[in-house]
Amino acid sequence: MAWNESGGGNSGGKRNPWGGGNKPDQGPPDLDEVFRNLRRRFGGVFGGGTGRGPGVSGPARGFSIGTIVLVLLAIWAFTGLYQVDAAERALVMRFGKYITTTQPGLRWHLPWPIESRQIVNIQSIESFEEQTRMLTSDETLVDINLEVQYRRANAVDFAFNVRDPKATLEEVSESAIREIVGRSRLNDVLESGRQEIVAQTKELIQRTLDAYKSGLEVTSVNLQDVRVPSEVASAQQDAIKAREDRDRFSLAAQAYANDLIPRARGEGVRRSEDAHAYSAKVIADAEGETQRFLKLLEEYEQAPVVTRERLYLETVEEVLASSKKVFLDSEGSGNLLYLPIDKLFEEARRTQRANETETTMTVEGSGSSASGSLESDRRTRGSR
Repeated sequence: MAWNESGGGNSGGKRNPWGGGNKPDQGPPDLDEVFRNLRRRFGGVFGGGTGRGPGVSGPARGFSIGTIVLVLLAIWAFTGLYQVDAAERALVMRFGKYITTTQPGLRWHLPWPIESRQIVNIQSIESFEEQTRMLTSDETLVDINLEVQYRRANAVDFAFNVRDPKATLEEVSESAIREIVGRSRLNDVLESGRQEIVAQTKELIQRTLDAYKSGLEVTSVNLQDVRVPSEVASAQQDAIKAREDRDRFSLAAQAYANDLIPRARGEGVRRSEDAHAYSAKVIADAEGETQRFLKLLEEYEQAPVVTRERLYLETVEEVLASSKKVFLDSEGSGNLLYLPIDKLFEEARRTQRANETETTMTVEGSGSSASGSLESDRRTRGSR
């Protein structure tokens, strides 16, 4: 019913919707009465004793609604309780934004949807295996079974910096082992260098994860199985043998070069020194001949005839000393005399040897005669 509609039993009057009874048409409603009516109505809803309805008592209806509201509020607040174990850390977020990290123990945060939590175990060790096929530095195909163990060292970085930390770790591990094995030889991968490969792979994985701020810590890396695929084993053995032969021939050639090149360099140095020595000798001889000629020139200028005769005789002596045959042309006779110098020298040497032998025999004979005479005298004296 509208405010200005007439009520029953009171013509011309208007009815107050707030329950204040009929009022005259003149003047505004009473504000005190309005507030009292509002207080009664809201008090009945929240447990007041004045708001009664038809057939239901006011106190019973108010108590049931208030209790339900309080119970719901208590349950909602209770959902904010949570337990954090010793190996865990809890990340509290308010409307999806990180605000704090809580330590182990019984904790409470504003319930959902105001705040939420994410619990991360930072002590448990997890692992995964990666099987892959790759090439070594000497172009050998190998199958590698890699095991990586890790833990969540930084809960905040693990939860917020990388979308899928485990998938990222798997991809980083495969990339790292490919890089390290790609720089290693087959013998190192199969035998002697496995520990070094494991250490280098772990260091490379951890360095990459730290660059991503993934919050993961690699605890160990293991090469569980490394083998050459059976499909290519024989071909790789042939390739390895050919490579070893190449290295052997290369070393032999290098050894030959190391032996030949120093000797050639030494021979070159020796010949260079010989050339320098010959040059110095020729120059010294030329200078000596020059000085001798100058001295001879001085003597010739002082006594030309004597010097010229001496030079002639020295020249003839030098020539005849090295000649075995001499031909003489007598002037005016037309005869050519032949002098076998070598024969004459040989005959002179034979004659000299014969004379020496005869002299020796004569001396020995005289000695024998003297010895015989002495022996005869001794016998004669004995017979007497």
